[in-house]
Amino acid sequence: MFTGIIEEIGIVKGIGRDRLAFEVVEALEGMREGDSIAVNGACLTVVSLEKRGVSANITAETLRRTNLGGLHRDDRVNLERALVLGGRLGGHLVLGHVDDTGEVMDIKGEEGGQVMRISAPAKLMPYIVDKGSIAVDGVSLTVAAFEAFSFSVSLAPYTMEKTTLGVRRPGDVVNLETDVIAKYIERLKERSRSELTFEFLSEYGFTGGADAG
Repeated sequence: MFTGIIEEIGIVKGIGRDRLAFEVVEALEGMREGDSIAVNGACLTVVSLEKRGVSANITAETLRRTNLGGLHRDDRVNLERALVLGGRLGGHLVLGHVDDTGEVMDIKGEEGGQVMRISAPAKLMPYIVDKGSIAVDGVSLTVAAFEAFSFSVSLAPYTMEKTTLGVRRPGDVVNLETDVIAKYIERLKERSRSELTFEFLSEYGFTGGADAG
């Protein structure tokens, strides 16, 4: 479990078929082999630790669903250690299970920051709502607006400085994870609709039945 509050920007130092190595300093504190770390919002398992670096396993599923497969040596990545139980939840609940990727469509300056518009697959749009939460490359952000197949987020100067979103440009691919609470609510709505049958209503007396007076 993560919060979407990026702790450090790491530098990719090695890419293998099933392993990703990157330079990290601050996020090394207290980390052990087997711990989870979010890399651009994707939860990976730490398999080895060095003085200034970490190696993590990366699976075929992760490569399919995220932008990690497009990384190159010396690329920058957003890093966050797993949430400590009882710690501050500064962003929102982020699982590190990337739903899909989107593409940066445009970036416009505004007073005090920037507005970034990002495309999103149709299957994710039901979970994207005005003023709702979304993780973009692991960064917890608030949806400022949305359209049929895209949404916009506001980026404060601090976010642009402390995460890789500050160097993103139109055409870049970003990882998207929608709010887990929105997913559960949508699932409950689907289940309710499927169970609300004539037989269900009759059983609980909502249709009156043949003896209704």
